[in-house]
Amino acid sequence: MDERWSVYMIEASDGRLYTGISTDPERRFSEHLSGGCRAARFFRGCTPRRIAYVEAGHTRSSALKREAAIKKLSRRQKLALTTRS
Repeated sequence: MDERWSVYMIEASDGRLYTGISTDPERRFSEHLSGGCRAARFFRGCTPRRIAYVEAGHTRSSALKREAAIKKLSRRQKLALTTRS
Protein backbone atom coordinates (compact mmCIF):
# COMPACT_ATOMS: atom_id res chain seq x y z
CA MET A 1 0.00 0.00 0.00
CA ASP A 2 1.11 3.51 -0.79
CA GLU A 3 0.42 5.54 2.35
CA ARG A 4 2.08 8.80 1.37
CA TRP A 5 -1.09 10.89 0.97
CA SER A 6 -2.15 13.60 3.41
CA VAL A 7 -5.37 15.45 4.07
CA TYR A 8 -4.81 19.12 4.84
CA MET A 9 -6.73 22.26 5.74
CA ILE A 10 -5.62 25.74 4.80
CA GLU A 11 -6.89 28.84 6.54
CA ALA A 12 -7.68 31.60 4.04
CA SER A 13 -7.26 35.34 4.56
CA ASP A 14 -11.03 35.68 4.99
CA GLY A 15 -11.07 33.03 7.75
CA ARG A 16 -12.59 30.21 5.71
CA LEU A 17 -11.03 26.75 5.75
CA TYR A 18 -10.10 24.87 2.56
CA THR A 19 -9.69 21.09 2.71
CA GLY A 20 -7.72 19.06 0.17
CA ILE A 21 -5.40 16.09 -0.31
CA SER A 22 -1.82 15.90 -1.53
CA THR A 23 1.36 13.85 -1.35
CA ASP A 24 3.16 17.08 -0.39
CA PRO A 25 0.97 19.61 1.50
CA GLU A 26 3.77 22.23 1.65
CA ARG A 27 4.18 22.17 -2.14
CA ARG A 28 0.41 22.26 -2.60
CA PHE A 29 0.17 25.28 -0.27
CA SER A 30 2.79 27.04 -2.43
CA GLU A 31 0.75 26.26 -5.55
CA HIS A 32 -2.37 27.73 -3.96
CA LEU A 33 -0.36 30.76 -2.81
CA SER A 34 1.06 31.42 -6.28
CA GLY A 35 -2.44 31.77 -7.71
CA GLY A 36 -1.46 30.13 -10.99
CA CYS A 37 -3.32 27.49 -12.96
CA ARG A 38 -2.55 24.88 -10.25
CA ALA A 39 -4.28 26.91 -7.52
CA ALA A 40 -7.77 25.92 -6.40
CA ARG A 41 -10.65 28.08 -7.60
CA PHE A 42 -11.48 28.57 -3.89
CA PHE A 43 -8.50 30.94 -3.60
CA ARG A 44 -9.46 33.30 -6.41
CA GLY A 45 -11.20 35.66 -3.98
CA CYS A 46 -8.84 35.27 -1.02
CA THR A 47 -5.27 34.34 -0.17
CA PRO A 48 -4.07 31.19 1.60
CA ARG A 49 -2.75 32.25 5.02
CA ARG A 50 -1.40 29.08 6.63
CA ILE A 51 -1.67 25.31 6.74
CA ALA A 52 -3.94 24.78 9.72
CA TYR A 53 -4.08 20.98 9.79
CA VAL A 54 -2.33 17.99 8.23
CA GLU A 55 -3.29 14.34 8.65
CA ALA A 56 -0.68 12.08 7.04
CA GLY A 57 -0.38 8.36 6.42
CA HIS A 58 -3.25 7.81 4.01
CA THR A 59 -3.59 5.95 0.74
CA ARG A 60 -5.13 8.06 -2.03
CA SER A 61 -8.44 6.30 -1.49
CA SER A 62 -8.50 6.79 2.29
CA ALA A 63 -7.38 10.42 1.88
CA LEU A 64 -10.29 11.11 -0.48
CA LYS A 65 -12.72 9.51 1.97
CA ARG A 66 -11.30 11.46 4.91
CA GLU A 67 -11.41 14.71 2.90
CA ALA A 68 -15.10 14.12 2.16
CA ALA A 69 -15.77 13.41 5.84
CA ILE A 70 -13.96 16.57 6.96
CA LYS A 71 -15.86 18.68 4.43
CA LYS A 72 -19.12 17.49 6.02
CA LEU A 73 -18.05 18.71 9.47
CA SER A 74 -19.31 21.97 10.91
CA ARG A 75 -16.93 24.91 11.13
CA ARG A 76 -16.67 24.39 14.89
CA GLN A 77 -15.68 20.74 14.39
CA LYS A 78 -13.09 21.70 11.76
CA LEU A 79 -11.61 24.31 14.09
CA ALA A 80 -11.42 21.67 16.84
CA LEU A 81 -9.28 19.54 14.50
CA THR A 82 -6.91 22.44 13.85
CA THR A 83 -6.33 23.03 17.57
CA ARG A 84 -5.42 19.36 18.12
CA SER A 85 -2.64 19.33 15.52
